[in-house]
Amino acid sequence: MQKTIIMIGAATSGSGKTTFTLGLLRLLKNRGMKVQPFKCGPDYIDTKHHAMAAGEESVNLDTFMASGKHVKQLFSRYGNTSDICVAEGVMGLFDGYDGMKGSSAEIAEVIGIPVVLVLNAKSTAYSVAPVLYGFKHFYPGIRIVGVVFNFVASEAHYAYLQQACEDAGVEALGYLPKDDRIVIPSRHLGLSIDESFCFDAFADRVAGVVDKTVNVDRLLELCTVDFPVYEEKMTDVSEKTRIAIARDEAFNFMYRENIEALRREGKVVFFSPLRDEVLPEADFLYLPGGYPELYLSELSANEKMRSAIREYCEAGGHVLAECGGMMYLCDSITGNDSKEYPMVGVLKQRATMEQMKLKLGYREVRFEDQVVRGHEFHYSRVLPGDHPLSTIGKVYNAKGIEVDTLIFTYKNVLASYIHFYWGEIGIGYFREKVK
Repeated sequence: MQKTIIMIGAATSGSGKTTFTLGLLRLLKNRGMKVQPFKCGPDYIDTKHHAMAAGEESVNLDTFMASGKHVKQLFSRYGNTSDICVAEGVMGLFDGYDGMKGSSAEIAEVIGIPVVLVLNAKSTAYSVAPVLYGFKHFYPGIRIVGVVFNFVASEAHYAYLQQACEDAGVEALGYLPKDDRIVIPSRHLGLSIDESFCFDAFADRVAGVVDKTVNVDRLLELCTVDFPVYEEKMTDVSEKTRIAIARDEAFNFMYRENIEALRREGKVVFFSPLRDEVLPEADFLYLPGGYPELYLSELSANEKMRSAIREYCEAGGHVLAECGGMMYLCDSITGNDSKEYPMVGVLKQRATMEQMKLKLGYREVRFEDQVVRGHEFHYSRVLPGDHPLSTIGKVYNAKGIEVDTLIFTYKNVLASYIHFYWGEIGIGYFREKVK
């Protein structure tokens, strides 16, 4: 079976991968095609923008947090019912956690996806030729089928770039003009954006530009290949386990396959710590990360939900809390306004946004009998209380160097700054770990 599958890669971050991806997704959707978006790497923000542009929830593909076999199975399963699959790369095409390990290029090779480069043409012209030649010939395990230029000043500028493409042996597929209306604004804390910015309208604007200045039909033709089909054995869904997941504006950093794994283990119900006053009946509670720091007043004011979650934890309920979810379980969170807001009060420590410092990277957690991987990205920190919490496991970065990230436990609560990926191993291990 043949299908159009596309990897959008770039030479560097900031080249315009996300802009072009959103425009292409929306354009294909507007043409009446069913498009399945994917995101290389651990990002949980771009996937939200993909869903908005394509009308279909995006799926993370990550060869650090999961095996190559799992990544291939994900691509096959989610892409099988679509007309087109579009995967947005991460950073530069060959940038991984160790050389090209974990890079977009590795994922393209694992699955067999043709690559379309997005190249920043600002302040350059014919000099893109050696760059394109190098990307095309550097690694024979992937196939670069063409390039789309970004920040192009004029038709005359694009003519120079086309000449460079001819001499480099890479097909020019079009360009995005230099235009402030199709530039994504700076992101808050490297993740979110100004709430006044409308990504839906932005996707439509970019789609209109892509339709005029990119040869989309030729792009689709070059990326139509035999679709990789991989067998996987799915477990039967059990309705016996009740799983409650926090999901609203404050808590929404979650991997699609993680949620699907939970659905395979029980009945999933979503609730809002911002608005709901009653916690759903649950055998397992998942508090994902997000932006609690942007909703401190509302979270603190919802005393009924804070009390319900505290009672659930104290009664021995099984809980996994990640990053923002962990902060919510603390005694309080101090916001950027230096005001301290009471939170659930299960973890006897305080979280704070003061003196913010970025901490990020892949994480490998080694317990006595299991290795679990994930990703850490936050600016906040926690301040220990008078009685230090119990911790388990040892945490390492992608290079195998131990880091000081902690995995807290209290009764049947497990909490950490790490966003874990359990789409491949299942959630059962976390439930057992805190018994």
